[in-house]
Amino acid sequence: MKRYQYFPVFVTMLLLASLSGCNNFGKKQKNSEGDPGTKWSIEKAQTWSDQQGWLRGSNFNPSTAINQLETWQAESFDPETIDRELGWAEKIGFNCMRVFLHHLAWQIDREGFKTRMEKYLSVADSHGIKTIFVFFDDCWNAEYKAGKQPDPKPGTHNSGWIRDPGDLLFQNPGIMDTLEIYVKDILTHFRDDQRIALWDLYNEPGNNGLGMKSMPLLKNVFDWAREVNPSQPLSVGVWNKELVKLNLYQLENSDIITYHNYADEVNHKATIDSLKTYGRPMICTEYMARTRNSRFENIMPLLKQEKVGAINWGLVAGKSNTMYAWDTPIPDGSEPAVWFHDIFRPDGSVFDQKEVDFIMSLTLSEKK
Repeated sequence: MKRYQYFPVFVTMLLLASLSGCNNFGKKQKNSEGDPGTKWSIEKAQTWSDQQGWLRGSNFNPSTAINQLETWQAESFDPETIDRELGWAEKIGFNCMRVFLHHLAWQIDREGFKTRMEKYLSVADSHGIKTIFVFFDDCWNAEYKAGKQPDPKPGTHNSGWIRDPGDLLFQNPGIMDTLEIYVKDILTHFRDDQRIALWDLYNEPGNNGLGMKSMPLLKNVFDWAREVNPSQPLSVGVWNKELVKLNLYQLENSDIITYHNYADEVNHKATIDSLKTYGRPMICTEYMARTRNSRFENIMPLLKQEKVGAINWGLVAGKSNTMYAWDTPIPDGSEPAVWFHDIFRPDGSVFDQKEVDFIMSLTLSEKK
């Protein structure tokens, strides 16, 4: 999501070599079928992948929400916009969205939060779209509060996006107990919901200089999820070559390999080739930054050819301001000549019709 360190081949091979001698790295690694608390076997993961087909879509935040709280709080939950915008995704052949949750929205209104998740899933399913839900996140703003969310800063990428749990984890260590109840509540409620493709337990652990400070929550969320043992697979995507210990844990404990890459096709292909060594299905859960030469035209065909899920950032340009580049604000809020992320404007018009036609040439030929 921010300031990426990509995964070149030599780094990933180093990780693989380390893993080969690390049989007890995870607490629960029996790989037995159907046994609670165990990582999926490669065979089970591949069966799941065959059933899903080629997953392709976007990271999705409705254009009317600046962050996860505005998406999920009762007073700002916007099913009409969600329905309209997922309809545009359906028309261009997308079948999967990656959607961020936030524990505070659940903490305020547990049953209402799950009801809103049910509503979102019903809308998404009506458009033939499955969902990857994300629990925790180390990106962007460390502090947040319930209620009305801040207005966007003109021309500034993700000015209002918030971490989960952010600084609260260090200010109030007791929050870990609340997070455990949260994760187990959501996973238990939706454990057999086939509208959910995968649980992405933690987005970019270690980002914003946190490094190994994120390891306790990373370990805990895998343990909590394994205790519930949902029917959907679990994963945490690798994203930064320098976070070796975190990467090892993520790769060793994920049922499906997920990763982020915002580089060109040469770098991206090297990443795929390296991660293939695990023998597990793969999903790229973040890609596509036009000004960094990660585009639909050069990356999406590669992902389709390699049978890797393709989830770009993002769908509709809105309050999150992700049409603007990470570190290149446009203070007057004018539209950049080349969008960084996103496909549609809030009125349904597109940034680049030729680009959309190209996407459709890849997606509409798929059976799933």
